[in-house]
Formats: sequence, C-alpha cells, structure tokens
Amino acid sequence: MPFADLALSKRLERAEGRACAEYAEARRHLCPESGAEWMECAGTYAVFDGIDSPVTQSFGLGIFEELSPGTLDIIERFFLDHRAPALHEVSPLAGAAALNLIASRNYRPIEISNVLYRPLERPATADDGPVHVHRIGAEEGQLWTSIHARGWSHEHPELADFLLESGRISAARQPNLCFLAEMGGTPGAAAVLCIHEGVALLAGSATVPELRRHGLHGALVEERIRYAFDHGCDLAMMVAEPGGDSQRNAERRGFRVAYTRTKWRLAS
Repeated sequence: MPFADLALSKRLERAEGRACAEYAEARRHLCPESGAEWMECAGTYAVFDGIDSPVTQSFGLGIFEELSPGTLDIIERFFLDHRAPALHEVSPLAGAAALNLIASRNYRPIEISNVLYRPLERPATADDGPVHVHRIGAEEGQLWTSIHARGWSHEHPELADFLLESGRISAARQPNLCFLAEMGGTPGAAAVLCIHEGVALLAGSATVPELRRHGLHGALVEERIRYAFDHGCDLAMMVAEPGGDSQRNAERRGFRVAYTRTKWRLAS
C-alpha cells in the first residue's frame, strides 16, 4: 500500500482535477455558449463549468508549488471573471502555511470530504451471476443518462433537470468511460470512471431505488477496477462524505482514507 504522503496527494488531486477539466471541455463542446473552460496555475487546475456547477472549483492548490498571494490572485480572478464563486478543494498536504494564507484572504470552510485510495492488483474473473456490467457504447448515452439521473434524483427530486443535463455531459465526455449495470437484463445502475496517469477515479455511481441492495453498486466498482487495471492503472481513488455509506462501502472493498480534504469558499 503506498504511503499517504505528498506524492500520493499530488497524484490523486491531479487525477480529479483533470477529470473535471475534461467534463468542462465536454460541456463547452455541447454548449459553446456556456463559457466552460479551465486553466492551470502553479500546478493547480481551476475549472469553470457554470456558476452553480459542483465542478466549478480548483484542485491541487498549494501542493505542486508553495502557495503565494500571487497565485491566489490569478486563480481568484479566473473565477471572478466568470462571475462564479472562488472555491478550492484543498488537501491537508498543502501544509499549515497554505491554510493560514487561505484563511487570511477571507475564505471560509464549507465542506469536508475523505479521499480514499487502494492499489490495484489483477482482479478476480467476473462471475456469471444475474448482475452484468459493461462500458456503454455511443448509442447507449441516453439510457445511461436516464438511469444515472433516476438513481440520484430519488432522494433529490428537485435536481432532476440538473442531473439529466450533467449525465448527458458525462456521457459525451472524451474518453467516454461510463458503465451500466443490469440485473437480469434490466438496467439499474450507472457510474463513471476517469483515468489519468495510472490513477482511476471511481465517481458518480447511482442505483435506481427498486434495484438497490442487489449487488449492482459493488459490481460497478469491481468492473471499473478491472477495466482500470487492464488499462495500466496502479491506483484507484474515491471521494466520500466522512463516515457515510459510500465510505463504508469503499472500505469494504479495500479502500482506505488517504486524507480529509476541505473545500474553501471566498466570502462575498
């Protein structure tokens, strides 16, 4: 198991930052008027995907280069020029000096999350049970989007339109690594895989209510890990609410917490 150190944090934060940049590129391709774009400054990825998008934020602040007021000025201006809030996911490996600088600039913590990881080994052969998982083809984008949105919107019906839109963008992202799980031939769960420099980010897993607790979520995890290993990855990562169901499910499958991350927002 790799040590949970600065080198690991750089790999994990870069993988998630790159995944969000690719998502913004997909939105810009589908909706040029959105103004979606991204930039890199001092190793930090800053992504704009819309004012209210959860993808609009930065990743890797202060871990690739020592954080300076000048760097913060540039990244803040990127968000403010898009009339978006300045939001930063910050690894604790950035150090106390970086956190002090952020706090001194009128930022406030608004969210915490656990970044989990596990090394990848050759997976066991998939069984022939009732659950089948496959990477979708171009013709399945609409089906994948509907399953993904229905799985998430059961608890948040007010987000149904947003989830349909975000699913459509995920299905259009290049490379398209969206996976669909079926139970006895009935589609019931959807998830995303993002790969960058040997790191596999497992994200966006959702199961429709009537097929929960039938092993679809676990099968999606295993198939994405299998795909990632076969395509040269040596690490997998997930991000979860501390102490929540997603973290427990990840730990059951060999993931462990690398660090607890804080999201900071510039106060208006």
